[in-house]
Amino acid sequence: MATTMLKGGIVNLAGNEVNVGDKAPVVTVTNSQGLADVEVGGAQGTKQLIIVVPSLDTEVCATETRNFNKRASEIEGVKTVVISMDLPFASGRFCSAEGIDSLTVASDFRNKDFANEYGVLIADGALRGVTCRAIFAVDADGIVTYKEIVPEITAEPDYDSALNAVK
Repeated sequence: MATTMLKGGIVNLAGNEVNVGDKAPVVTVTNSQGLADVEVGGAQGTKQLIIVVPSLDTEVCATETRNFNKRASEIEGVKTVVISMDLPFASGRFCSAEGIDSLTVASDFRNKDFANEYGVLIADGALRGVTCRAIFAVDADGIVTYKEIVPEITAEPDYDSALNAVK
């Protein structure tokens, strides 16, 4: 079972662990704009940057999303999606208030399919039932080319490595 840390304590992750070289599972999440289905993973004919956060209602997640909104928009031909367990209504308000318009913000609230298929569901502790902080880069053929489970949930990811993975 994969793990991460929350303020120094070990947190177990549930679901199917996806690693570099694996086929990225195809999962449907819900867009925060209009409640439309958004498909992530699989061969989509374009690179994908899948950013996973616990909740946009935390400062680190908000900062991370703002940073990726700015930096990922500078890379052409990449589908960038931020996924959390936040309700689409809340994430929609966040996007409107923060000017998030260069990436898709989606929710896995319905069935936790994404969290389970990618092995990023927090299984225990105070944040049990939400996603950890992680990033997956997927190539046009649907193969995972980069994975980061951020070692400490309260820390920001390695932006440069993630972005370089989809350049």
